[in-house]
Amino acid sequence: MNTKQHIPFAFFGSSHFSIIVLDELEHAGFIPVCVVTTPDKPQGRKLILTPNPVKTWARERNIEVYDPEKLDATFIESFTSHVKECSVFIVASYGKIIPASIIDMPLHKTLNIHPSLLPWYRGASPLQSAMLDDAKHTGVTIMRIDEKMDHGPLIAQQEVTVSEWATYEIFEDMMARTGAQLLARILPEWVSGSIQEKEQDHSRASYTKKTVKTDGLVDLTSPDQYLTFRKIQAYHEWPQAYFMLTHNGKDVRVKITAASFKDEKLAIEKVIPEGGKEMSYKDFQSGYTNTQY
Repeated sequence: MNTKQHIPFAFFGSSHFSIIVLDELEHAGFIPVCVVTTPDKPQGRKLILTPNPVKTWARERNIEVYDPEKLDATFIESFTSHVKECSVFIVASYGKIIPASIIDMPLHKTLNIHPSLLPWYRGASPLQSAMLDDAKHTGVTIMRIDEKMDHGPLIAQQEVTVSEWATYEIFEDMMARTGAQLLARILPEWVSGSIQEKEQDHSRASYTKKTVKTDGLVDLTSPDQYLTFRKIQAYHEWPQAYFMLTHNGKDVRVKITAASFKDEKLAIEKVIPEGGKEMSYKDFQSGYTNTQY
């Protein structure tokens, strides 16, 4: 681990993407002074309040955690006293808009890891959108955050070429690690003032939307089987691709958990029928003979 240069920073994040970034930064010798994340959420059938993985990661390392519902004046008052030592803030998949009163706090401002080549794919779902668009020439961006969404000036970018689409989780892991490694390389230069930021070409900006549960619905009769495959891969983590069928007079939701695409043909490999367990698609078909798609 490289610990030659100590750069104190606060980290904002809340998702699995954030954890991958934190792990890579830690490996490179960069450990946050504190972490800002989202509040615990009810999970499971008993709706037990459960911390997100970022909070768990920080607690395992005895790093102070803030989990405000809102980034309001009360939070800022408590946060400011603790982070006066921080020279920069890092954001990776935090999920909330950070006000200017916070992003401008540190001397070297606030940097964000965004998994696209900005200004392409601004917004909430850049990874899924790239997969759905079959955008195999993609990349990661380190940008300085301003008050608009994914709008700030560019600090560094690294191109990534995808040969074939694995599941979302694998693509996310690759992009998060690439982004974190790029940040670790350029962070000392940014803090020393040797990197010149560059304005985005806003005329070329494209935007993504927040993924919703119904986005996972696929049509198995669609002639574009490659798009159906990409949907299955892009929504593999959430909301999971699914199709509907009528079985014994009832509508049944069937989740697709594994698929492949070879010789221009989609092959569904594993599914979970509503109320059942994961099974091979072949077994599923034999068990649901009287169905309508």
